[in-house]
Amino acid sequence: MTINTGLRFTIDEYNRLAELGFFHEDDRVELIKGEIIPMASKGTLHSTFSRRLIRELSKLITNQATLQSQDPIIIPPNSESEPDIAILKNKDNDYLAHHPIAQDILLLIDIAYPTLKSYKVT
Repeated sequence: MTINTGLRFTIDEYNRLAELGFFHEDDRVELIKGEIIPMASKGTLHSTFSRRLIRELSKLITNQATLQSQDPIIIPPNSESEPDIAILKNKDNDYLAHHPIAQDILLLIDIAYPTLKSYKVT
């Protein structure tokens, strides 16, 4: 009996694939535990929740932390994801040298909802 396992990638390999144009600009993928995972597209409800969270979190954290929206974070050894919102420790260089890593992260938020039909945005 042969058991097939999916191909696993390192963060460097994943980023190299992106540099080589393996992914299209509008492809929504993330590297999770070494696997390239397609992500669902974001609808208006998701975008509205995200904007509202950003607005309220900005008021709460002021200059005490860095607020990041839908940008990469690195979770070693082999995950690079783009959570909807991340609250990060402040850094003088604003993460110019590298994406935030686990030690930089104070809070991650991913927006999810069980059904769109039962929710009304007011």
